[in-house]
Amino acid sequence: MAVTGNDAIEDWVVVELRNATTPSQVLYSKAALIQRDGDVIDTDGDAYVSTPLAAGNYYVALRHRNHLGVMTSTSRALAMTPITVDFRSAATGCYGTTPRAQVGSVYCLWGGDGNGNGTLGYIGTNNDRDPILTAIGGTTPNNTLGPVYDRRDVNMDGVIRYVGANNDRDPILTNVGSTTPNNTRTQQLP
Repeated sequence: MAVTGNDAIEDWVVVELRNATTPSQVLYSKAALIQRDGDVIDTDGDAYVSTPLAAGNYYVALRHRNHLGVMTSTSRALAMTPITVDFRSAATGCYGTTPRAQVGSVYCLWGGDGNGNGTLGYIGTNNDRDPILTAIGGTTPNNTLGPVYDRRDVNMDGVIRYVGANNDRDPILTNVGSTTPNNTRTQQLP
């Protein structure tokens, strides 16, 4: 945890291995650490995430506390030799329709799932904006709450903020389509 720079630990994620025939069936899941540069490493610091499953073909999925999960479009052969699944790369096929956000030349998880229901919504029932307002007190939108580690901290700066610079609701609007606030974006996992 004392590492700085690109290899500094930013947060944690859940890595899932899913059945090659029935990808909705999670066979194994494990917490892992995500570094500032996007690498996912095991909680013991190893560069690969180990599992107790036998060698075979598995879909690989990745989940984060306030982002939509992502999964490979095909199963991957896993064995004793570690493989790399780079969800940041356009070359890595992912399950579903527009399962990742593109930021420059890098692909990322869609951020903003502040209520954890697997759908990004800016307005309407079960939207991700209202929990942010509730967290800061509900009646005073210029309040802030921090420092926190919370799914409603959409931009992950340690502060829940509803209005102003670096607020947590603007990324939700951007990710559903800033000109169409009634759109939603659904996690592309079976």
